[in-house]
Amino acid sequence: MSASGHTVVFTPSGLSGEVADGTTALEAARALGVDLDSVCGGRGICGRCQVVPTIGEFPKWAVSVAEDHITPPGPLEAGYRGKRPVGEGRRLGCGLRIVGDMVFDVPADSQIHRQVVRKTVDLKGLVVDPSITVHYLELDRRHDEDGTSLTVQIAEQLAKDWQLSPVRFRSELLPHLGSATADRTLTVALQAGTEPPRGEASSTEPPHGEASSTEPPHGEASNTEPPHGEASNTEPPHGEASNTEPPHGEASNTVVGVWPGFVDRIVGVAVDVGSTTVAGHLCDLRTGEILASAGRMNPQIRFGEDLMSRVSYVMLNEGGDAELTRAIRQALGELVEELLAEAAAADESLTRSRLLDVVLVGNPIMHHLVLGIDPTPLGQSPFTLATDGPVAARAGDVGIDAPWAGLYVAPCIAGHVGADTAAAILSEAPHRSDDIQLLVDVGTNAEIVLGNRDRLFAASSPTGPAFEGAQISSGQRATAGAIERVRIDRLTLEPRLKVIGCDLWSDEEGFEAATTATGVTGICGSGIIEAISELFLSGLIDAQGVIGAAGADRTERVVPDERTFSYRLTDRILVTQADVRAIQLAKAALRAGIDLLLERAELDTVDEIRLAGAFGAHIDPVHAMVLGLIPDCEVERVRAVGNAAGSGAVRALLSTAERREMERAVAGVTKIETATEPQFQELFVAALAFPHRSAPTTHLAAAVDLPARPAPDDGGDRSRRRSRRRSAVGRI
Repeated sequence: MSASGHTVVFTPSGLSGEVADGTTALEAARALGVDLDSVCGGRGICGRCQVVPTIGEFPKWAVSVAEDHITPPGPLEAGYRGKRPVGEGRRLGCGLRIVGDMVFDVPADSQIHRQVVRKTVDLKGLVVDPSITVHYLELDRRHDEDGTSLTVQIAEQLAKDWQLSPVRFRSELLPHLGSATADRTLTVALQAGTEPPRGEASSTEPPHGEASSTEPPHGEASNTEPPHGEASNTEPPHGEASNTEPPHGEASNTVVGVWPGFVDRIVGVAVDVGSTTVAGHLCDLRTGEILASAGRMNPQIRFGEDLMSRVSYVMLNEGGDAELTRAIRQALGELVEELLAEAAAADESLTRSRLLDVVLVGNPIMHHLVLGIDPTPLGQSPFTLATDGPVAARAGDVGIDAPWAGLYVAPCIAGHVGADTAAAILSEAPHRSDDIQLLVDVGTNAEIVLGNRDRLFAASSPTGPAFEGAQISSGQRATAGAIERVRIDRLTLEPRLKVIGCDLWSDEEGFEAATTATGVTGICGSGIIEAISELFLSGLIDAQGVIGAAGADRTERVVPDERTFSYRLTDRILVTQADVRAIQLAKAALRAGIDLLLERAELDTVDEIRLAGAFGAHIDPVHAMVLGLIPDCEVERVRAVGNAAGSGAVRALLSTAERREMERAVAGVTKIETATEPQFQELFVAALAFPHRSAPTTHLAAAVDLPARPAPDDGGDRSRRRSRRRSAVGRI
C-alpha cells in the first residue's frame, strides 16, 4: 500500500492499479477497465457485480492481502434481495469498500463479455459482446417542478451515472416515457454508437405528436441506417441531439427501450429463413443464454419445392412476389410469437417490449422476399442482387410484432450465395484457419465455400430437392417412420434399416414392436444416400449408376421394373433406377461446383470438410465420399456441423464484434457463378460416375473396399490434366 492509496488486482484479466481508500470494488473495476457487470449502477439491486476477494501472499504483484483489507457487509449488501443469489465466498462489488491492498477474482458470470458454450447451437468460443445494454436510473428530484423534458432528464442521468453521452431516442418510445418515469425510477436500453434510423427522435423533443423524421413506407425495409454498433455522424450537445458533426471518434447512443423500475433481462431472436424450414432461437442479450428454440415449415413450399420454382411462380403470376412475401412474413411473426410464449412460460416478464433485436439470415431469394424485394432478377443471368450489404430496419417492417425491436439482415455474397452462407462462414471460421476448409451447406441449392485465412471462394450448385426425399419414388421428408440408415450385407445382399423415431436396426429384436406406431413409411435424404452407396459397394450398382440385370442372379431383392431393375428394401419400398439417376444428377451438380472452386483456387486436395444444414448433419461421411458428393479427404476430418447458418445468426445477434467480423469476411470472398462457367458442364459429366470418373480416392479406399474403377477414356482423366501440386496456403 502506498501513501496515496491501495494496490488492487483483478483476475483473470490481471488488470491492476491504485485506488483511494474507501473505493468500492465496482468503482475500482470501472476505473481500471475491468470487465465487471452492473445494471443498477452500484445501488445493490441487480447482483451482477459479484467478486471473490482473495486472501494471501501474491509475489507476482508484490501484494499481501488480509481479510480486513475490505469492509464487512453493510446495509446495502444485507438488504440485497435481487434475483441473482450471492454465491458462496462472493461479495457485491458495489457493497464492499477497499481499505487495503486487494486481489479480486471476477467470476465468468459477473463479466459483461463472457464466453458462452452451448450444446444445441455451436457457439464455442463466443464472447458475448452486446450492442444493446440496460441501465437502471433514478431521476434527479430537482427536476420534479422545473418542467425539464423527460428526454433531457434521462439523457442527463445517463451521462451522470454511466458516462453515456450523447443520447438519442427512438420516436416510438416517446409516448411511453411518462408511464416509465412515474415513480422516478426506470431502466433504459441503449444501443451503442448508432445513427437513428428513420422514425427516431433526438433528445430534443419533436413538435407535439410528430416524430423527428419519417419512417420507411409500410412493408419496406431501409438500409440507410448503418448496422447496429456503427458510429453515427451526428453529435448532440450535452443532454440533447443535434445535426452537427461529432468530434473525431465520438459516437452517439440510442435509447431503444424503456421500462418503469428495475429490468435486467432483454432478449433478441436469430432466425435462419431456409427454403424448406424456418428456424429461430430466442436469446438473452446479456448472458447469451438460449431461452427458446423453434422451427416450422416454410409456407412458401406450396408455391414450389425449390427456389427456382418459386421465382417462376412470381414471373408467371402478377402479384406473386407480394404473395410469397406475405407468406414468409406471417411465418416469421408466428415463429417469434411461439418463441416468446415458450420463454414467458418460465419468465412472465418476457413480453414483446423486451425483444429488442432480430437477426435474419437466408439464401438470396428468401432474403429478397422477406424484405419485399422482387426476386426475379435472381432467376436469370447475371443474377443481380438488389443489395449485397447488411440491411438494418425495424422488425415490424417484416411482420414481426415487437414494437421496439430492430432488425439486422446479414449481407449476401452473390446471386445464389446468400446471408445464410455468410452466417455459416462466421460459425465455421474458414477465414481464421490455416488449413484449407471446404464448407458445404447441402440443400435444394447447395452453397459451397472453400479456402482459409488467405482467401475464400464461394459458389452455389442447383442440386434440386432429391436430397430431401423429393423426386424419389418412396421419398419423404425426415420425419418419424422414414428410413434414415441402410446397410447391405456384402455376402447375402440383405438390407438392415434404421428409421427415424426408433433406435433399433431392423434385424434387432423389438424393431417391429418399436415401429408399430409409425411404421416404415418411406426413405429420406440420408437414407437414399446410404442405400445407393451400399448398393454400389455391394456390386449391385456399377460406376455409371446402373442397377444391372446380373444382380437379379445374385439376390431376389433385385427385381425387374419395366426396362430397368430396382432393389427392394422392404415389401413396399424400392430403390429404382430413376431414384439412382435423381441422386446422380444432384450429387454431380454439387460435386461439379466443388471441383470448379478447386480449379479456381488451384488446389487438388482439401484439409477438412464440414457438412452443414439439416441434411448435411445426417450424412455419413464415408457414404458421402462413396457416392462422390464430396472430394477425397481423411474420414476423421469430415464432420457434420448442423445448422451452421443458424449458429452464425446467433453469433451475430450476441456479438457486435462477430457481426463486424462476418461483414469483413464476406467482403473478401471471391464469387464463382456456376451457371455462367463453361467448364461447369464438363465437371458435371465427370462427377456423374460413382464416386467420380477420375478423381483420387486414396483416403476413401483406406476406409472401405471399393469396386474396381473402369479405365477412363483419353479425354476424361481430369487428374492428369490437373496434376499440379496442392497450392501453398499463401497462394490460394
